[in-house]
Amino acid sequence: MFNGFTLLDSLILFVYLIVILSIGFNYSRKRDRNSTDFFLAGRNAGWIAVGFSIFATNISSEHFIGLAGEGASRGLAAGQIELMAIFILILLGWFLAPIYFKSGVITMPEFLEKRFDARSRKFFTYTSIVIYLFTKISVTLFAGGILFYKIFGFNIYTSAIILILITGLYSVIGGASAVIRTHTVQAILMIAGGIILTIFGLNEVGGIAGLKEKLPDHFFNMFKAASDPDYPWTGIIFGAPIIAFWYWCTDQYIVQRMLNAKSINDARRGSLLAASLKILPIFILVLPGLIAVSLYPEISGDDAYPMLLASNLLPVGIKGFVVAGLLAAIMSSLASVFNSTAALYTNDIYKPKHPGASERELVLVGRLSTTIIVVVAILCVPLVKLITSQVYIYLQSLQGFISPPITAVFLFGLLNKRITAKAAFWTLIIGEVIGVSRFILEMLVNMEWITNPILISIKEINFLHFAIILFVLSSVLILALSKLTKTEEEQKVTKITYLFPESIREFSYNFNHSGALGGYRTNIIISVFILIVIFGLWSLW
Repeated sequence: MFNGFTLLDSLILFVYLIVILSIGFNYSRKRDRNSTDFFLAGRNAGWIAVGFSIFATNISSEHFIGLAGEGASRGLAAGQIELMAIFILILLGWFLAPIYFKSGVITMPEFLEKRFDARSRKFFTYTSIVIYLFTKISVTLFAGGILFYKIFGFNIYTSAIILILITGLYSVIGGASAVIRTHTVQAILMIAGGIILTIFGLNEVGGIAGLKEKLPDHFFNMFKAASDPDYPWTGIIFGAPIIAFWYWCTDQYIVQRMLNAKSINDARRGSLLAASLKILPIFILVLPGLIAVSLYPEISGDDAYPMLLASNLLPVGIKGFVVAGLLAAIMSSLASVFNSTAALYTNDIYKPKHPGASERELVLVGRLSTTIIVVVAILCVPLVKLITSQVYIYLQSLQGFISPPITAVFLFGLLNKRITAKAAFWTLIIGEVIGVSRFILEMLVNMEWITNPILISIKEINFLHFAIILFVLSSVLILALSKLTKTEEEQKVTKITYLFPESIREFSYNFNHSGALGGYRTNIIISVFILIVIFGLWSLW
């Protein structure tokens, strides 16, 4: 164990694990009557639980390691992608939540089938599961392994297996009910731990003023030049929202948490609560990176957060509480990916092949598939060796290569009823081939297997700029193919008639209708508060 981690700190960690497992096992006793109970917690979650669940699902070890590491290397600009996500969460809450709820789906691939056809559903299902293995599971385990190696001296593989087994235990037994209930406790704990570490860190460096004295001015510039290799302002403004739309509005991993809500308004307000909480990472994750590099100038990137934890910055007892918050972040994200992957397999692979399956059978398949996913996650632990030490940039860049075609298909499918099924399917296929090829090219160039200057110049395109280019190509492709295939599909009637235009019209009517504003008042106040804070941060830095 590292210096200063006492018996009291260990006891606090032990208490956290007991509390979480108790909550999980408590919900395992509540019999899941059907697949909606198991995968969507019976659609009975209130807006506070939904908001905390979305936030807890999103924030994991790669944020603690990666955002703090980027903060130590590049300054506050590392938080820009987090801030841009907030705008998309507001969009999700106000306009997309009603669409998804009224469609009656359990998974996002199921939504694609209702909007287009079974081919898109199948392709999106398998693509999502593969993405989870290479991003959400592998990256979480890699970053978590780094942290627990620094904290306890555990081997990275040992750490990963322990985390998987503990989280998998209540995920398999309790399903979505256990996941969303534990998320509330875990979100509060990780936020509290992050705030405490930031306060102690700022006190050590002499506050923001002391931090500015010790670091160059560019650490406090949130908008970098268009030529910046990591965070060009053009990429932040135009590229980050493309990735964010895929992640927050189309990915089962996130949308499933929102679909747990008991009403559209709970889903909307829960999304807005999550948007409010997304302001915090710049203060409790990025800022600690700046604090770390000001205290320990010799550190590099991803060592920032572990260094703060390993130091004597935090007193006895407090250190255990902060580490418990970190453990909560890791476990909450793993639980979500286990539950979401099981939902994808059960509803989008097993159920179409067994249309006569009973609800009891689907719940059993859900539990078995969750167990299999836990085993696969353990087998995938060696994949962590493929991940770069700049874990946050690795994650964002990989998502930048795969997200634009999915964003284009969903966005145009939601906006325009004339987009055809063939156009959607082939846009997904061609777009993902281009995106994956770009990712493979980057790996081959980094390994010096490719020395062609043209290919190297393509590899040097910033991932946010590449996302813009691929999104434009995908948009042109889906529009052109829809025109070409319009005649043969014009008799096809989509199973979803309530799309983005209808959502906007309903919002406008309710907003202008006498007495309807009262139902929106809290949501409007939250949204305005969020926007004021973001523009305030931009004007300050």
